[in-house]
Amino acid sequence: MQSLRILLVEDQQKASSLPQNLTRHGYDIATVGTGGEALTADSDADLILLDLELPDMDGVELCRRIRQRSDTPMIAFTGGDAKLERVLALQAGSDDCMDKPCEFRELLARIEALMRRLRPRQRTRAVELSLSIGALEIDATAREARLDGRHVELTRKEFELLHYLARNAGTVVTRQRLMAEVWGDQTPHAASVRASRTIDTHVGSLRSKLGGSDWIRTVRGVGFRFACR
Repeated sequence: MQSLRILLVEDQQKASSLPQNLTRHGYDIATVGTGGEALTADSDADLILLDLELPDMDGVELCRRIRQRSDTPMIAFTGGDAKLERVLALQAGSDDCMDKPCEFRELLARIEALMRRLRPRQRTRAVELSLSIGALEIDATAREARLDGRHVELTRKEFELLHYLARNAGTVVTRQRLMAEVWGDQTPHAASVRASRTIDTHVGSLRSKLGGSDWIRTVRGVGFRFACR
């Protein structure tokens, strides 16, 4: 089972000891220092730790934008006594909110509690949706894929894309539907050039890891079809 992937978003000029402390407790940590970087990096995280005081963007607005495109669990950090900011962060989609500086043991407890609340729903849905198509096995509980018995190393978003296409094997899935269902982006720009580039990048990576394009066929001008093999 892979370790929990955490994306830590905090101003690098005020960087804390959280990355080192979380790494020592077995978490897989990625750090970014701006809201702009967070918007391009959040897709592969299992959990986001978001400091609302960032150099380039209002933290509450960033929280809202992340939640519009992703259901990744999120804990926000506010300055001391920032009661209004805590309320706004929770309203914007954060699952929990803590004051800075936070007590590390309390943070660990809140991370565990948040993930524990999510697991029962994820586990029930995952068992129902585990798949076996030809030589490809997709274990939604462990979030793992195997091809001819060999483990296929996938990022979080690659796994979600593969799982969604496989669940709809034989059906042409449009790019807009992929953006809505896999990336959580239901805004009018979902079929934009940037969105298409994001999908193409992930599809290309999946094809490489699956050994070719036979599994995922392009339907020109429409989207993609996962082969029934």
